[in-house]
Amino acid sequence: MFSGSVQPSIVCLFSSTGSQPLSLFSVQVDAALPSDSFVHPLNDSASLPAPPGASLISLPKAYRDEDAEACVGKQLRQTVLHIQSPTLRTTFIQCPASFSFRTDDKGLGLKHAWLQIQVRNLGREWSFEVGIADKTGKHGVIRCSTFQKNPTLRCNYSLAPVLHLPLKFPSSSSNALTAWSTVTVYLPGFIPQFASVSRDQRSRTDASDEDGSTDPSNVPSPQFLPGGAYAHLTYIKIYATCRLRRIWLSDSPPGTGGPTPWEFELYGD
Repeated sequence: MFSGSVQPSIVCLFSSTGSQPLSLFSVQVDAALPSDSFVHPLNDSASLPAPPGASLISLPKAYRDEDAEACVGKQLRQTVLHIQSPTLRTTFIQCPASFSFRTDDKGLGLKHAWLQIQVRNLGREWSFEVGIADKTGKHGVIRCSTFQKNPTLRCNYSLAPVLHLPLKFPSSSSNALTAWSTVTVYLPGFIPQFASVSRDQRSRTDASDEDGSTDPSNVPSPQFLPGGAYAHLTYIKIYATCRLRRIWLSDSPPGTGGPTPWEFELYGD
């Protein structure tokens, strides 16, 4: 998608305040739950306009409007994208709209090391995942979820190994400065974790299953794992349930390499 293009130091893939925020994305919802599963733009502070024919979930208690003074600055007076569903895996947005590991498709082809996602915690399970490739051409998927307890590695030889990692928002409290967070991810740092988690799982399997009842094929072999230098991002997928403001990539970590554009900052109500 971008592999043949000159790539600036900052690339924004999604902005909820843009004129066509989902122009690079595909959208999937659970068709069996039309009143509960949807992707809908709304004002974060007012939660309006309401989605047609659907019901918004109640916001976490710490961020409700019963105490207006306590909520000042915790919400955005901007349009954001509300992604909601009781079935997390069936409701998401993805960029690029289509991507396949079975072809030579490079997907996004973005080489930036740093990924940042501005997201609001709605007190429900939430997950996002990214696809990466190393310079030897091996692919991997990193999935970060608020419900995951420990790092795991799942083998999928027809696609790519999936590294599933725990994700934790700042704890909700009446003293929280904002309901919003910026999740910052150093993409090259994931590549060594594939081998590390694989070794840990293999060691646990060998130690706890001397009788051989556990299938060792569930633990990916190193030959199938990305292990070379980081090459590029292939895709990104944001699952329910959350509110989303912006997704961007940069060559430098936050606070270095020049100021972040002012429009990327969070401004409270």
